[in-house]
Amino acid sequence: MRKIGVLTSGGDAPGMNAAIRAVTRYAIYKGLEVYGIERGYTGLINSEIKQMDRRAVSDIIQRGGTILKTSRSPEFREVGYQKIAAENLEAYDIEGLVVIGGDGSFRGAKDLTDNCGIVTVGIPGTIDNDLAYTDFTLGFDTAVNTALSAINNLRDTMTSHERVCIVEVMGRKCGDIALYAGLGGGAEVIIVPEVHNDIAQIAKSIAVNKRKGKTSDIIVLAEGVCRAVELKQQLKDQGITSSIKTTELGYIQRGGAPTMQDRMLAAQFGVRAVDVLLEGKGSRVVGIKDNKIVDVDTTEALKMERVFNTELYNCASILGM
Repeated sequence: MRKIGVLTSGGDAPGMNAAIRAVTRYAIYKGLEVYGIERGYTGLINSEIKQMDRRAVSDIIQRGGTILKTSRSPEFREVGYQKIAAENLEAYDIEGLVVIGGDGSFRGAKDLTDNCGIVTVGIPGTIDNDLAYTDFTLGFDTAVNTALSAINNLRDTMTSHERVCIVEVMGRKCGDIALYAGLGGGAEVIIVPEVHNDIAQIAKSIAVNKRKGKTSDIIVLAEGVCRAVELKQQLKDQGITSSIKTTELGYIQRGGAPTMQDRMLAAQFGVRAVDVLLEGKGSRVVGIKDNKIVDVDTTEALKMERVFNTELYNCASILGM
């Protein structure tokens, strides 16, 4: 293998740039030529391909987002577009591809391998931490710390005004951002998709806290359960008379400089990804398991069912009382 490509796909995540840097510089160190594909699979279909050197990835390790841009490409599910993408890679003699993204991006990479014979390796870049084969995904730690910073600030003003605040964080199917940020921020209530939530019981706990002299509460809500304004109305319908404010953090969780942990993961994932390509294994994804960098067959990785950390959730619930 002499030439490889790298692209970012799907939602952006802090640490993607650090991973691009690691892939590029380590591959060049190993004697490879590196090509960046802009705008994910859409750019691959349109042959938006450019050669990368060491200077192309200078001064990006601390930047959020992705210098290669990203997009979602539903048309890439069609074999015809996959073959066009493969032909574009072959025109540059690119034999292997690093895909930085989530499960949808990995499925696209697997299709490239299965249908077109392109050797691919995936780096898990998604703030949701929703891939079962790896303990942590790239960008998750940064997103949690962004949410935690917001919770800290909201705690100050909610305490001053004796209010309840519902903080809505990202996480449609996976409640890890809510869980980790809620635990770190001392939230009184954490609401996630994986656990049944009794609104009447939540309202009761807020009322009990008020009788005990605790006049402010933080509720961290994963967006996959419901919206903050809906939860506010449900609590009001349960007879809560306290002033309730809502804050939707939204896309600020995706941006910002990656934390040390995400930069470390980016470096380790990038190096392992290049080594896997050089081994020519086919379709693999890299990750971290029990503090060790691993690579797993993509099909097997996507089949794994994610297990929610109930023990950690129970711990957060007890400490938030």
